[in-house]
Amino acid sequence: MINPAKRVKSVELSQIRKMFEIASPTAISLGLGEPDFDTPPHIRQAVVDALDEGFTHYTSNKGLPELREAISHKLKSENNIKNDPESILVTVGASEALYMCAQAFVDRGDEVLIPDPGFLAYAACIKLSEGIPVSIPLQKENDFRMTVEDVEDKITPKTKAILLNSPSNPTGGVMKKKDIKGITKLADDNNMIIISDEIYEKIIYDEENTKHYSPGQFSENTITINGFSKTYAMTGFRIAYVAAREELSEELLKIHQYNTACASSISQKAALTAINGPQDCVNEMVAEFKRRRDLITSRLNEMGWDCNPPEGAFYIFPEVGDSQEFVKQALERDVVVVSGAGFGKTSSKHVRMSYATSYKNIETAMDRLETIKM
Repeated sequence: MINPAKRVKSVELSQIRKMFEIASPTAISLGLGEPDFDTPPHIRQAVVDALDEGFTHYTSNKGLPELREAISHKLKSENNIKNDPESILVTVGASEALYMCAQAFVDRGDEVLIPDPGFLAYAACIKLSEGIPVSIPLQKENDFRMTVEDVEDKITPKTKAILLNSPSNPTGGVMKKKDIKGITKLADDNNMIIISDEIYEKIIYDEENTKHYSPGQFSENTITINGFSKTYAMTGFRIAYVAAREELSEELLKIHQYNTACASSISQKAALTAINGPQDCVNEMVAEFKRRRDLITSRLNEMGWDCNPPEGAFYIFPEVGDSQEFVKQALERDVVVVSGAGFGKTSSKHVRMSYATSYKNIETAMDRLETIKM
């Protein structure tokens, strides 16, 4: 028998994907974090044009210079982050970016602070680098937003990095500016790296009162991860980026070079068109997400599953009691939801529901779920 490496043995396969294997073909999925919209036509056309031009070969390891230039401009103008194009790497999705960060900066025994609940890939990437993920329990009463107080007591001499995610998967929570600034100061004072996952940056619903703040504007020790999958409905393109000061990005490049070499050439052309093109499509998708959010929130509250409207992303995270039983009963009614247990130690009484599906599907799913008895 051939045994896998111990670091691989410590990681389980995604429970989210398993749900789809056991669901019936007629089930309505509230499980997957993927926009149901088609990629906007002008972005799709960029792929056609690239193919017609024969643009199907390797690019620079770092990515197309013109795409990195556009990303640098976007970061400066929208996020107040000053990373020049040479310190930006175009990656095969945000997943590669997360893996690169862990492989480049986490040694065996290093501790990395992660949100709990938080995206399940965070702990897995840290374990694959033989680091130790340390959960930061987030409070329902605070809408699962990470605060300075949440972080302070978790820092030890072994803490190498802290991973932030705002807006959050799975909760939709959006961190406050004072907490972003406070946590970056803690990181600087303790010589920690901040890894900031900002993939849901554009999906925020009340921009008058809720805004996105990037840690990178407050600390040079930040690695910013962002991309195109959620904002432009480009999940299948597998295209994202990581930005950091040159000293950090050079180490990330070593992992990127020997892991994937470069991102897809035609996906990079699509990303360039997305970032430089009209943004009306983004506003339209966010408006529809908000309509769906309001529907699913009101229906769940009517059923007695108390939950506040999420401020960002496209997930809702109601407390249901026994989440495994709720998932089971939902499947019996042809609705796929995900147990909160997969997102951390503190969320076993919650389930994650994605409203990145149609309004009609959400209506039908809620009609089916209202018969659940817990």
